[in-house]
Amino acid sequence: MADLIIHGGKPLSGTITPSGNKNSVLPILCATLLTDAKVTLRNVPQITDVDKLVNFFTEQGSRITWDRAAGRMDLDHSAFDARRLNGELPAGMRSSVLLFAPLLQRMKKITLPTNAKGCSLGIRELDPHLEILGKLGARISHKANLTMALPGRFQGGRHWPDYMSVTATENFVMAAVLAEGESVLLNAASEPHVQDVCAVLVAMGAKIAGLGTSQLTVTGVKQLKGGTFTINTDHHEVVTFLALGAITGGEVRVKHSLPQHFDLINRSFAKLGVKIEYDGDTAIVRKKQKLVVAEPFTSNLLPKIEAAPWPYFPVDLLPCMIALAVRAEGTVMFWNKVYEGGFTWMSELSKFGAHVVVSDPHRITVFGAKPLRPAVVEAPYIIRAAVALYMVAASIPGKSVVKNADTIKRAHPHFVENLQSLGAEVEWK
Repeated sequence: MADLIIHGGKPLSGTITPSGNKNSVLPILCATLLTDAKVTLRNVPQITDVDKLVNFFTEQGSRITWDRAAGRMDLDHSAFDARRLNGELPAGMRSSVLLFAPLLQRMKKITLPTNAKGCSLGIRELDPHLEILGKLGARISHKANLTMALPGRFQGGRHWPDYMSVTATENFVMAAVLAEGESVLLNAASEPHVQDVCAVLVAMGAKIAGLGTSQLTVTGVKQLKGGTFTINTDHHEVVTFLALGAITGGEVRVKHSLPQHFDLINRSFAKLGVKIEYDGDTAIVRKKQKLVVAEPFTSNLLPKIEAAPWPYFPVDLLPCMIALAVRAEGTVMFWNKVYEGGFTWMSELSKFGAHVVVSDPHRITVFGAKPLRPAVVEAPYIIRAAVALYMVAASIPGKSVVKNADTIKRAHPHFVENLQSLGAEVEWK
């Protein structure tokens, strides 16, 4: 485990080119299993989960070349041999569930050990995935092991899940694109990375209607083709570096910032006194912005930022806003409508001197602009929470340590290098 050593109190300024979207590249990599044609991916981020998937593919016989410096990956699954699979999917990677539909398309039967699936954010259940695969014709049994079998092709079907799940929506699409007939998913997730996966599949020959909406209609085709595709910018990383500029009083520019996805995110920044400007697709946070919580017109209610499935404010970015609120004058409530474990790290935030009241597993109130001090804190296994702890440390003069922060590497391949380019005194140890 690696610690972040921070000497804070310095404005971070400069220009950042963000990496490819982690949440796009992983399902897109899984989707390449749906064809034996060659696929080339550009702007592939160097993150640990990509390594795990590449190793998994090559162990089954796929031919993959990855120019890490150029961000280019060439994939050829024509020699993929399902008989090599020993029943184990890539360990320590929640997105392994994205392999269910593609592997069923190839193997027709998968048997996996049964064990509880969860993460630091709370229980993430397999049921939505199994329900979708079952609705499209897979046979599911779970006794000593979990067994999924597919007699022939997936069959078109209609499903309305309990809630919007990103990975379950992606599994649905990867099953439905090669199914026989039409499939409809209502209450579908519509995050930018879900749109990215659908767009790549359409470019490979899939027929998908409703991209970016909560209803997807997929007409199955017999096969998909290959091609060359570019992984879009990670909007989470765009927000992270804009927030770092704001909390340290610096001026940060982030290229390729996908402004079409940022209307609500920018309004959430504005609630904390931060104005985001644009020069083309470069997002800019100007230096020395005064962090003040905006007073709502209905003044007897607390200002709040609510996070829920897209197109709400993205729940994964809530920690960055919490860090800004710690520094802002005023009081603001945060409401995480997705994860029951999303605020377990508030005790670490308080070590800096932050005043946070945890109302329940889903809501907290931050009383900002309190005196802060350097601290040694423990990062949870939540990417953006570890980033938020760094943000607060970077805004405080003196030496702080964020212990066990290497979960950041799961999403930010060059986090420390980017920070150092902005003038930060920070290093891994």
